[in-house]
Amino acid sequence: MPDQTPIRIRKGQAPKPITRAEFHALFNVRFYDPAFEVERAAIDRLEAIAWKAIQDGRKAPLTQAAGRGFADPTYQISVQWLDTRKRLKAAQKHWQDPSTPTRVLLICGSARNDGTCPGEISKTWRLTEMAQQVVQSLGAEADVLDLSLVTSEYGRTIQPCKGCVSSAMPLCHWPCTCYPNHALNQADDWMAEIYERWVAAHAVIVLTPTYWYQSPSPLKLMMDRMVCADGGNPDPTTTHGKRVAEAKLIEQQGWDYPKHLAGRAFGVVVHGDVAGVESHRRNLVDWLAWMGLIDAGAAATLDRYVGYYEPYFDSHNALDRDKAVQEEVRNVARAVVGTAKKLRAAPLDPADRPLRSPRPK
Repeated sequence: MPDQTPIRIRKGQAPKPITRAEFHALFNVRFYDPAFEVERAAIDRLEAIAWKAIQDGRKAPLTQAAGRGFADPTYQISVQWLDTRKRLKAAQKHWQDPSTPTRVLLICGSARNDGTCPGEISKTWRLTEMAQQVVQSLGAEADVLDLSLVTSEYGRTIQPCKGCVSSAMPLCHWPCTCYPNHALNQADDWMAEIYERWVAAHAVIVLTPTYWYQSPSPLKLMMDRMVCADGGNPDPTTTHGKRVAEAKLIEQQGWDYPKHLAGRAFGVVVHGDVAGVESHRRNLVDWLAWMGLIDAGAAATLDRYVGYYEPYFDSHNALDRDKAVQEEVRNVARAVVGTAKKLRAAPLDPADRPLRSPRPK
């Protein structure tokens, strides 16, 4: 029975709005290089435009009426969000088409690559390539998502989740409407593309190292932003953007928490050098299963140490020597592709589908 207590929106955490002087200092940090000084007048003009954008709250400077199919077709909604929604719908249609090749999304979760400070590829990348070769040899498409690009490519960013879901699930839109936020210079957000790649995939394999018992930062950023795929609201006009009171009322009256990625197969490869791989692997498996993805079996979820308690400088050599873990990673790919193909041929109808959860979340 939903709680009928009157809704009270709690306030008091946000700091005071930024001052003009503070904005000036922050805006000019990116122009620290003296080479920019020849364009100081132009930079000052851009600063004035950016300051006004904050004052006007120009999060989505280009909008249009939502149109047919929305609860409020007259509501002005971000043109960029509508484009992302259109691409997700096309990806879902492609996913449902039985004539299309089986597609596997391979996610390399390491933050390291040879195009940035470390100057060397990650072991995770090598494991990803092994899995990719198997996926392709089995006649499936391999879509490699290398999350380390956020550390090595200009403007490649995954913005953090703002936790809208904790105010009310319908406030968390599918796909996410928190970004881009042009007024706050949060325009470079990779997630619109990443959502599309998840939707298009028939299976997902997450391959990752363990950083301090946890997922690397790029992987965790993506995971947090995937919350909208698990119960997210596909119609932002029902909450007229981010109107918290409207979202709370909708959930209070009953929400069905749709699982937008359910039915895809998954596998996990977690490796480390000292500790934490088992709990890390369990966390990833639980996360994927919670979203409604389907475990491809015991061989598809792997945690291993590569060079256990050995020096870092020759860790790639340790991986070269570990033929068993290489073959285990290939088996993950084999299990996932096989499961994905079986699911496409005969979609699983889980026995718990008609059951009504006493704890919807």
